[in-house]
Amino acid sequence: MNQKINQKIGILGGGQLGKMLCQAGSRLGLNLHVMEKDESFPAWDVCANFVKGDITAYDDVLEFGKNMDIITIEIENVNVEALEALEKMGKKVYPSPSALNIIRDKGKQKIFYEGMGFPTSEFTVYKSKEAIRNDIDAGVLAFPFVQKLRTEGYDGRGVQVVRASSDPLFESESIVESLVDINKEIAVIVARNPSGQCVTYPVVEMNFHPEANLVEYLFSPSSLSAQDQRIAAELAVSVADELGVVGLLAVELFVDNQGRILVNEVAPRPHNSGHHTIEACYVSQFEMHLRALLDLPLVGTEQVLPAVMINLLGEPDYSGPVIYTNIETCLEIPGVSIHLYGKKTTKPFRKMGHVTVVDTSLDKAITTALKVKELLKVTA
Repeated sequence: MNQKINQKIGILGGGQLGKMLCQAGSRLGLNLHVMEKDESFPAWDVCANFVKGDITAYDDVLEFGKNMDIITIEIENVNVEALEALEKMGKKVYPSPSALNIIRDKGKQKIFYEGMGFPTSEFTVYKSKEAIRNDIDAGVLAFPFVQKLRTEGYDGRGVQVVRASSDPLFESESIVESLVDINKEIAVIVARNPSGQCVTYPVVEMNFHPEANLVEYLFSPSSLSAQDQRIAAELAVSVADELGVVGLLAVELFVDNQGRILVNEVAPRPHNSGHHTIEACYVSQFEMHLRALLDLPLVGTEQVLPAVMINLLGEPDYSGPVIYTNIETCLEIPGVSIHLYGKKTTKPFRKMGHVTVVDTSLDKAITTALKVKELLKVTA
């Protein structure tokens, strides 16, 4: 056991996910190292082994990884070629570069789902906006539809609903999906270790910010039937198994008005839809990711209390040094846990933190969460 725990884990990315991985790892005394560009990133404050480097640069990633036993990520935008080289050296790279190559490209993701027979929305891959315009003009493509950039889209960026010819289109390669008649948006966090053990956290439901296209709040347990929750969890596990992911896989799904459960997209790392697990479950998603990397037992995903998680986003009209209002008032409310990421400046819709509310009933937690949402503001 000590041999497993003493392995050096290198995390590519020093954002809030990297920070929370380090916080979780400290409980087990793990040997964690983070690489990111500079000390402005949240993980700097909590990681004693912070290495300055560019996670998109081949040489930086290779040099960092050479000194590690295990390499993982907190964001998909990393240099995969360097990860491939490290894997060939015998380093444990989780998620594998082959899985990451699929996941970081939304076009490849959709083709993978289709090829594996996983239910997903209808889609077409386009090389340019001109090709999309041509299909619109030819009557092949009808409004409304969803356009997603194939790469580098995250936190709501690179995704838009196109409703009319006058709407602008993304320039780069993209996919176009039919607009699903969505009844619910849900997510399942899957943990999988090298031994093949696979567990899931309870299904969560998500509400999205209408303007930012970000998760505004989520709640768990879900209001879905027990059967639908089981179907969603089994589908998520099947996706993780087929990708061969080690660590966490966050699987976002749609439930349409016909009751179909469709895979939307995945992320091979801790995810916004699992933040509530810090307070609401026996073992948080961050510790579970580290357990999976180290091939430790995956137990403790059960939920202890109903929970609601709110993202703290920068207010629309503010940019500059961050100011948080009404923190003290919110801290006086039982069951409220505030997580500030330590970002020094805010801008519209930037993720600055999150709040988790737990209570003995979901209705009570939702009531408190909506109160906190109105009180706690991020301005400049």
